[in-house]
Amino acid sequence: MNKDFLSVYDLNQADFVIIFEKAYRLKKMLREGIPYIPLSGKTLGMIFDKSSTRTRISFEVGIYQLGGTALFLSSRDTQLGRGENISDTARVMSRYLDAVVIRTYSQAFVEEFAKFATIPVINGLTDREHPCQILSDLFTIMEKKGNCEGLKVAYVGDGNNVANSWIDAAARIPFQLSLACPENYEPDAEILARGRKEARLEISLHRDPLDAVLNADVIYTDVWTSMGQESEREERTSVFKAYQINNTMLAHAREDVIIMHCLPAHRGEEITDEVIDGPHSVVIDQAENRLHVQKAIMEILMQ
Repeated sequence: MNKDFLSVYDLNQADFVIIFEKAYRLKKMLREGIPYIPLSGKTLGMIFDKSSTRTRISFEVGIYQLGGTALFLSSRDTQLGRGENISDTARVMSRYLDAVVIRTYSQAFVEEFAKFATIPVINGLTDREHPCQILSDLFTIMEKKGNCEGLKVAYVGDGNNVANSWIDAAARIPFQLSLACPENYEPDAEILARGRKEARLEISLHRDPLDAVLNADVIYTDVWTSMGQESEREERTSVFKAYQINNTMLAHAREDVIIMHCLPAHRGEEITDEVIDGPHSVVIDQAENRLHVQKAIMEILMQ
């Protein structure tokens, strides 16, 4: 891997293999109660501008289980919140910490921080990309299906950071990606064009979600209104009404389809209770796998 993990697009085939094999071993060791502390004495800085449940807990618990320590840093509690230069902050923090995970709005902020930092920088989420989530999702699909290659993954909903990172993954791993997004809510145009050019299997964009989920092996959705878009919620709820994952939609997919959601879910909006709690759902498994995959990323980058 590179020094930093900022995007799924930055990975190559060997990186995926190394991360997933390490995540599998770490998950197995944890369940068997085998102590493993390769990051003893290491400190992970966590710069968070956005509220978080799974990202914060999984990184804090993960570094602790690997023998290290987490230092949570809200922008309100640092000089970044008062306008300190990103390059100065990155260079100074590099003298104190062993790695940094950043969860913020701007992808440019993460990239600039990584440019000046001499320690690994991990993208915990931006408005453009959510790479740790997608790696965990791919790992979950491998657990449930045996492999990702050749499968059809249908993403239904807002063309947000999760959709963008799914496109990046499809540019690197040969699975078919079928996206269903309303007009004016498509994924990033540059990422989509790049993905379609480089993917070995088709990346398609549909208006009708039933076209996208037809014979799908995986159906994936996310909230219709992300953090920072709260003022648009009423409009988005109306626009996305036909994009709800429900039993009618499931009937168009394969019989053994798995249902995924990165959480938190707005039940009754993008997905029904019957589906998210139903036999096809692997939502809780994919949430757990954030811990194991991020532990693998930290071990690789911080050793």
